[in-house]
Amino acid sequence: EMADPFLYNTGERSHYGCLGDEVQIEYLKAYVCRPSFFTDKAVIVVHDVFGWRFPDIRYIVDLMAGHGYITICPDFFKGTEPWTSADHWADFRDWMKNHDPMKVDKEADVVLKYLKEQCGAKKIGIVGFSWGGMAVHHLMLKNPQLTAGVSLYGIVRDSEERYSLLNPTFFIFGEKDHTISLDQVFLLEDKLKQYCKVPYKIKVYPGQVHGFAQLKPEDMKPEDKPYIEEARRDMIDWIKMFV
Repeated sequence: EMADPFLYNTGERSHYGCLGDEVQIEYLKAYVCRPSFFTDKAVIVVHDVFGWRFPDIRYIVDLMAGHGYITICPDFFKGTEPWTSADHWADFRDWMKNHDPMKVDKEADVVLKYLKEQCGAKKIGIVGFSWGGMAVHHLMLKNPQLTAGVSLYGIVRDSEERYSLLNPTFFIFGEKDHTISLDQVFLLEDKLKQYCKVPYKIKVYPGQVHGFAQLKPEDMKPEDKPYIEEARRDMIDWIKMFV
């Protein structure tokens, strides 16, 4: 039986008051937060299985905007229902068939066009979590318009073509992730050394489980907090270095 791939304990989440706005871009809804000053730099945030309205993901969007980027989280599920913690694990595979993280190219193009034409963005990075981390890995292999990417605990697994990244990509993992074994992390590192022609980085955060990096401050356990904050700083530093 396959290990439960992306689901993690969402526990009790505190309420989050968002700073941005919801917009309609062609057939997609999206959540956008802008910094208080003009910039031509943007970041796309790819949500996890819990979708674009999940408070943790909106918190990350607002965090990136606070660092000076026009930040957008489109609904990559195109109006269909996200996974919820009340859904049955037995149905997950079927749900995934209709929510494939490798089939995000069209949506990415719609959002890139919007950022360039409507927001004046010249450089655009991307960060994604879990399901969204897989989407980021996929897009960094396919879309040269993305200047840099950060994939948090999500990797393309089943393709030999998955190592020829087009632009700088940073992979963040939790040491205790039940969905991505350290063997897979070491394999990725080994193959990137052989095939990758652009800067890349892989980092494993001690004791951290799947989904660790998007917790809001009030939901963090004290022992995890330093690693969560470090992962976020690392994510932002990578984007700042290249975007």
